[in-house]
Amino acid sequence: MSVPTAPVEPVRMSQPQFSELPRLARRHPLVFAGGGLLAVLIILAFAAPLYVGDPLNIDPFSRLQPPSSENWLGTDNLGRDVFARMAVGARISLMVGLISAASAVVLGLLVGVMAGYNRSFDNIVMRLMDGLMSIPSMLLAIALVSLTGSGVGILIFAIMITQIPSTARQVRSVVLSVRQRAYVEAAVCGGARLPKVLWRHILPSTVPLLMVQSANLCASAILTEAGLSFLGVGLPSEIPSWGNMISSSRLYLAVAPWSVLAPGICLAMTILAVNLFGDGLRDLFDPRAKRAR
Repeated sequence: MSVPTAPVEPVRMSQPQFSELPRLARRHPLVFAGGGLLAVLIILAFAAPLYVGDPLNIDPFSRLQPPSSENWLGTDNLGRDVFARMAVGARISLMVGLISAASAVVLGLLVGVMAGYNRSFDNIVMRLMDGLMSIPSMLLAIALVSLTGSGVGILIFAIMITQIPSTARQVRSVVLSVRQRAYVEAAVCGGARLPKVLWRHILPSTVPLLMVQSANLCASAILTEAGLSFLGVGLPSEIPSWGNMISSSRLYLAVAPWSVLAPGICLAMTILAVNLFGDGLRDLFDPRAKRAR
């Protein structure tokens, strides 16, 4: 006699709960506000060739023209479209900020982990990091650019070098704290190899720090690039960037304020978006910091 069995229901894959997004946005507004604004800026910047004209086109008969239907943000002292240059400059500034911050985080992570886990390596490398941190980052970047020449790659390398020490020291402090915990000592006593201990027990503890640090370094890199270009030691003047735009138009502020205000406002909005996103990540990973404010 066969026993009746209940029909087996097909296994349903869990679908993303988009209805949870409003609740998450209320709980972490800074992450959504900063991340949303930053995403919009990145999309508009990298899609700039699709909706703007040539940012290098010079028209001497259209110098210092106010905003119009043909030139949405007017023209600069050489007759170039300010909106086109601002959109293309956003791509340059964001690329410099993202690449230099990501490179600094990766190299700082490697240096910090090895310094925190190997005392002999710590004594040598961290003294070098202390020496780099004693030099102002702007002056060090100016010296590197002056010695090697200007260019996007050189500028990214110069900014990255100035950002590695702070990341390495913060990662080292986390590693020194985590390596003393019981589960790490148990893994070492159990015969776990060093790469496995680092990958499974040490590196996960540095992820929250690195995510917040990446946002801070990105904002600092964008400001450093704009400052170096403004001083004339960053990107070449023919490359449209926000720092170059402000530098070349500062003498015409009284006649054509739009040529300076447009890149300045975009720079401020980008830094605000990155800082909001970084503050939101800090509150997300460390609720105690949010309660303390």
